[in-house]
Amino acid sequence: MQKGNVWVVDDDNSIRWVLERAITREGMLCRVFEHANDVLSALNSELPDVLLSDIRMPDIDGLSLLNTIKEHYPTLPVIIMTAHSDLDAAVNAYQQGAFDYLPKPFDIDETLALIERAITHYREQKQPNTADNALQSVSDMIGEAPAMQEVYRIIGRLSRSSISVLINGESGTGKELVAHALHRHSPRALAPFIALNMAAIPKDLIESELFGHEKGAFTGASQVRQGRFEQANGGSLFLDEIGDMPLDIQTRLLRVLAEGQFYRVGGYAPVKVDVRIIAATHQDLEKRVNEGDFREDLYHRLNVIRIQLPPLRDRAEDIPSLARYFLQKTAKELGVEAKILHQQTLHIMMEYSWSGNVRQLENVCRWLTVMTASQEIMPQDLPPEIRQIDEKNKNINRQASQHWSYHLAQWADEMLSEGKENLLDDALPQFERILLLSALAYTQGHKQDAARLLGWGRNTLTRKLKELGIEGY
Repeated sequence: MQKGNVWVVDDDNSIRWVLERAITREGMLCRVFEHANDVLSALNSELPDVLLSDIRMPDIDGLSLLNTIKEHYPTLPVIIMTAHSDLDAAVNAYQQGAFDYLPKPFDIDETLALIERAITHYREQKQPNTADNALQSVSDMIGEAPAMQEVYRIIGRLSRSSISVLINGESGTGKELVAHALHRHSPRALAPFIALNMAAIPKDLIESELFGHEKGAFTGASQVRQGRFEQANGGSLFLDEIGDMPLDIQTRLLRVLAEGQFYRVGGYAPVKVDVRIIAATHQDLEKRVNEGDFREDLYHRLNVIRIQLPPLRDRAEDIPSLARYFLQKTAKELGVEAKILHQQTLHIMMEYSWSGNVRQLENVCRWLTVMTASQEIMPQDLPPEIRQIDEKNKNINRQASQHWSYHLAQWADEMLSEGKENLLDDALPQFERILLLSALAYTQGHKQDAARLLGWGRNTLTRKLKELGIEGY
């Protein structure tokens, strides 16, 4: 059987060339198009096994093309490519029935694996996803780091679902933002979103807060009061820091999830509700279960889909865009001109560990907007705790003369002073060879593990072995 017929539409000639070359190397047919109109014309006479489409094109954009294809050819898998990697792009692609969402720049080996998955899906004739109208784009989520792309993917895939979600992440990583995004991009978007932080409510008030109370249920209960479940009826209830929920309340919550009804405090008539639960915690709930502090059955009820939010230190590449956003946001709130960050200031901020994560970064940007006298924020304007980290890093750098980069810089200086050219052609193969051999030695010759350590796909590693003339593996 022929391996597959792949079509690519992108107004960028270099993208078309790279994909066509990679796809044909894998033994698949590949047809490339510059314009979406040409794709629609070609579909009248032939159907591919999968279509890769850019999202922003001059005539018909990728989402409009996707919408048309899903209307007329609902079983054809479409992979949406975009250099504008954000939540709205991911949600819109999935909402309109895309097979998957591929942010640029992409790894060729991973792209080929995705294409093969799409072809298998197409040939197995699975039921297609119907196209829905895109929801309003409303989100304060910012980030293009790979870990954030995965968060966007999950939100997109859940956009037609009301399934329970558990969000894990350190304090300040933006768990409530994700909860809001899950709600906004769901069938319950027009219904209430109600939030309750378990750690912020006294234990003796949590039951009443969640389930409400009848008049006279306790001293001071002068009238009937709806709890958060009733307020969220038809919508989503966000239970933040659920790891702090008392065991007796966990039991009541489990019953609501199982039966869809509850009793107000002091009440005898059941109250029926239809609520989606989105829970969040910074704690290790599995550990809490093992220690007897969290019900195992409730944990499994909540942990249907888990979203793991990365700490800010693991996505430092997002700090520039986050900092600009917070500086502009604060300036707008205060009615002043937005500050800008000097490049060295930004470098220091990207090196800082940010134990308080995105929330700490936002607070620092607020502080800088108020306290910095000049329009440009210089390193000396940073709070003392961040400046101290920079001084520590400088001391470490003074000890870096034994580091490989120091010797590489020395070698480059020598080559340049001797009038040598094409330094990269000389250095890169040696650099790759050393790293490749080190990884293979560390993994005892296991190619898959070595490729993972190097950040390559296995096909890339195999190709490099041939190019560098490394034998015996």
